Amino acid sequence: MNPSSEITTVLGRGSRFEGKLTFEGTVQIDGRFSGEIQTEGTLIIGDSAEVQANIVAATVVVKGKLQGDVAASESLTIQAPARVTGNLSTPNLTIETGSFFEGHCKMSGDEAPAASAPQE
Repeated sequence: MNPSSEITTVLGRGSRFEGKLTFEGTVQIDGRFSGEIQTEGTLIIGDSAEVQANIVAATVVVKGKLQGDVAASESLTIQAPARVTGNLSTPNLTIETGSFFEGHCKMSGDEAPAASAPQE
């Protein structure tokens, strides 16, 4: 499944949500959310967002604050000025300079990234 580049829903700045969020497509959170998030789509945590949740998604992009465990089946990107605290599981991980990550990471997949292949 390819993530949609079009954001279908935005939980805006100043909003507060608590509970379980499930959706299709792409959702961006710019407010506060606590609970659980499950989707086969894309979750974007905006730079003004504060999220405390365990997340299961295909693709996750974090620009804001996230506390919780993330299982991303396709990819996980942490972009500056993100602050992520929790355990990550994904086959493709990108952490930009200027962002913060504290926790454990498990990368699974059939192929090892080319950068980690031994050079002779």
